[in-house]
Amino acid sequence: MSTQPSDLGGLSHLGNTQNRPQKTLETFPNRNAGRNYVVELSTSEFTCLCPATGQPDFATISIRYVPGPRIVESKSLKLYLWSYRDQGVFHEHLTNRVLDDLVAALDPVWCEVTGAFGVRGGIAITVRAEHGRKPE
Repeated sequence: MSTQPSDLGGLSHLGNTQNRPQKTLETFPNRNAGRNYVVELSTSEFTCLCPATGQPDFATISIRYVPGPRIVESKSLKLYLWSYRDQGVFHEHLTNRVLDDLVAALDPVWCEVTGAFGVRGGIAITVRAEHGRKPE
């Protein structure tokens, strides 16, 4: 089924040029509920701060999910990820928080969030958090 005009209801960030970082994940209806398909989103431009030193941490954040009733609108996801830019947070906490927020907004069949953080002090950290079971 194609996108319906009603699918745009409640999407306040899409097309708005005056957006700021925010924690709200906007969604639209999954018109193919009941079909298992994977949505993949990725950004290599993620930044947050080390909670101890305040120095910037850089990461690639990858999200893969099998939608349930809702799909995340990508601009709201961009603004959501941007909201972490000045926040001090451990990599493990961040990755799990992003997963929890996506699960709350989407009620996905399955979701995986991977945070691949750049080398700091000689060590790169990759955190992978998962919800549900990926269909075969």
